[in-house]
Amino acid sequence: MTDLASWIGRTFDHAPGDLADWERALTHASRGDTHYERLEFLGDRVLGLSMAEWLYETFPEEPEGALSKRFNALVTGAVCADIARDIGVPAHLRLGKQARDDGASDSDNILGDVLEALLGALYREAGLDPARAAVRRLWEGRLHAESAAPQHPKSALQEWAAANNRKPPVYEVVDRSGPGHAPRFTVKAAIPKLAESTAEGGSKQEAETAAAEMLLREVSFAVPAKKSRRG
Repeated sequence: MTDLASWIGRTFDHAPGDLADWERALTHASRGDTHYERLEFLGDRVLGLSMAEWLYETFPEEPEGALSKRFNALVTGAVCADIARDIGVPAHLRLGKQARDDGASDSDNILGDVLEALLGALYREAGLDPARAAVRRLWEGRLHAESAAPQHPKSALQEWAAANNRKPPVYEVVDRSGPGHAPRFTVKAAIPKLAESTAEGGSKQEAETAAAEMLLREVSFAVPAKKSRRG
């Protein structure tokens, strides 16, 4: 208990008054009926609002589309999972034996969800201002990682196909494996009658993104995008 309270204090700059929500935020469904999913639902919204407000303030000259690209790149499950690892979440996870044996303590899906649940717990106990401050502190090194708004691989592939008069890319889940708490998806991305690539991920979205990124590299190298003509 004391170790958990100390970790929360160091990580979120907040001394917890009641550990019940925090323990729930760190508990996976494999441990029973009391787990993080409701807090994750709340924390996802806290993260979304905090990040949107921060981007709005930080990049005052950027249009909505560019802000959306930055937002989508910063709140992915993979980024949340990386931050969860950075702050030591795996050491505090409460998992059932089978989930732990299956490697759930290093699952991007679980770690990302738990980080959002922890933000939900912080919001419930301390309010929006401390939650907002925690988001800014935890994501500080990532906000300016790219000078220009990053293009999501699926959007970039869609634009490449349109620029080259190709049919839009299509995605197909070709395999799903692993236990329910740590699934693995294999997705095929294809531009019809041109090329296809296959990639894996801990969620359908993650696998689609990885497959799109691979396919974009392949077609960009093989078929340079057409340049517009000037009249």
